[in-house]
Amino acid sequence: MRPADTWQDYELLDATAGNRLERWGRHVLVRPDPQVVWKAPPQSPQWSTADAVYHRSARGGGSWEQRKPLPARWSIRWRELTLIVSPTGFKHTGIFPEQAVNWAWYQDAIRAAGRPVRVLDLFGYTGGATLACLSAGASVTHVDASKGMVAWARENAAASGLADRPCRWIVDDCAKFVARELRRGSRYDALIMDPPSYGRGPGGEVWKLEDSIYDLLTLCAQVLSDTPLFFAVNCYTEGLSPAVMEYMLKTGLCPLHGGATWCDEIGLPVTATGGVVPCGATAMWQA
Repeated sequence: MRPADTWQDYELLDATAGNRLERWGRHVLVRPDPQVVWKAPPQSPQWSTADAVYHRSARGGGSWEQRKPLPARWSIRWRELTLIVSPTGFKHTGIFPEQAVNWAWYQDAIRAAGRPVRVLDLFGYTGGATLACLSAGASVTHVDASKGMVAWARENAAASGLADRPCRWIVDDCAKFVARELRRGSRYDALIMDPPSYGRGPGGEVWKLEDSIYDLLTLCAQVLSDTPLFFAVNCYTEGLSPAVMEYMLKTGLCPLHGGATWCDEIGLPVTATGGVVPCGATAMWQA
């Protein structure tokens, strides 16, 4: 497992009984996490002093209980990036902090390439991967079906001093966008895909990862350039193992471009115990 251990403004303080205790800059939040199935006694004294706690609703969704005044938005930093945190009605904050370990990998690969790199970031959310690639010198096409998420990503770019970097911000269904790019002859040197387990496109299109991922991977392989650098797929679906994702990349890309594949879990180190909470998986093809 690769832990995201390069944060200064984020910290997983403790985790037990289905919840995470997290520090986001100056604010401490308690959020549910279905992976935290153990019920060990809490180790951190900050459970009782958290600024806000997210409570799930039996009808779906949930709400935040504010125990202290909490701003609607605030900023944290990772390396040279500034990212806006905003607790939402679905427990999320606008940042998946475990992805920082992948952001660092993308930066290293782009800087080591020694050439211009065009990146396609699909399901780009609030732009963490996009900003990491831009700051490393790549040009990026950022695609997400949510207009609000793309606007948030653009705010993060501006906050990070990257608003003038070469980036296209696209609100669209990812599969439809890639199909159009293929017809237009557009090609990319690197592709990042961070699909949700389930979702809807801007026109109400239903996305279910297990049903759609293979066709999308096959489609995306066709928009790679003649000298591709990497192809990354992140997965949060428990029923889809890292090895399955890697197998699809290996059979879809290696016959065309050679290279190698690998996969692993990513996670967050827990300050109180020294353990690591698993937070999803990454499968990677690289030249």
